[in-house]
Amino acid sequence: MRKTWTLWILAALLAGCGGPRQAAPDVIVVDTPGTVSIKGEVWADNWFAFYLGERLIVEDSTPITTERSFNAEAFVFHADYPLQLNFVARDFKQDDTGLEYIGRRNQQMGDGGLIAQFTDASTGETIAVTNAAWRCLVIHDAPLDRACEDEAEPVPGVGPCRFAATAQPDGWRLPGFDDEWPSAVEHSEAAVRPRGGYDAIDWRDGARLIWTADLETHNTLLCRLTVEQP
Repeated sequence: MRKTWTLWILAALLAGCGGPRQAAPDVIVVDTPGTVSIKGEVWADNWFAFYLGERLIVEDSTPITTERSFNAEAFVFHADYPLQLNFVARDFKQDDTGLEYIGRRNQQMGDGGLIAQFTDASTGETIAVTNAAWRCLVIHDAPLDRACEDEAEPVPGVGPCRFAATAQPDGWRLPGFDDEWPSAVEHSEAAVRPRGGYDAIDWRDGARLIWTADLETHNTLLCRLTVEQP
């Protein structure tokens, strides 16, 4: 969710350089079958749901409608290889225009971001991290014309505020799904500007902030990765 530079600078001043590190998120234990104990850690702008195959493991505990809903989640679950790791990731939008703060002085397109890592809870070895190896599909893209951001009364589907939305493909969370999707796009911290729990996690080497090509208009994504062995 993109903020105006005024709010961004104010937040930085309040936080202070070199301020106290945020506390790590509480670890949720999810009762699932399997012989391998896996710890997952996720930060998303603004919301995510994580699935192991078709089984929902955890979703963001902060509602996407919460302003500045940035936070990290940590959880442990059991599984067997191969692992099918699946995310639904959403940036906040008030409606199908893709905009936030509609009718306010800071009406704008938001921007997204997702980073995750999965480690063997027993050995600490890295199992998977988000990077360009993941495949991601955009299922909500708005606005299709960026001029919508400047509309006094933006209406979904009208004028520059057109949008493209598709349903989740059948079976996309299954291991054998033919995911001829684009590779995830790695984005820098400067582009995503992560906060609100991001610094509470020690991210492994190779873990990257990902999204698709457009951080602002691509509002809802499906991302998946199959892990045969760590």
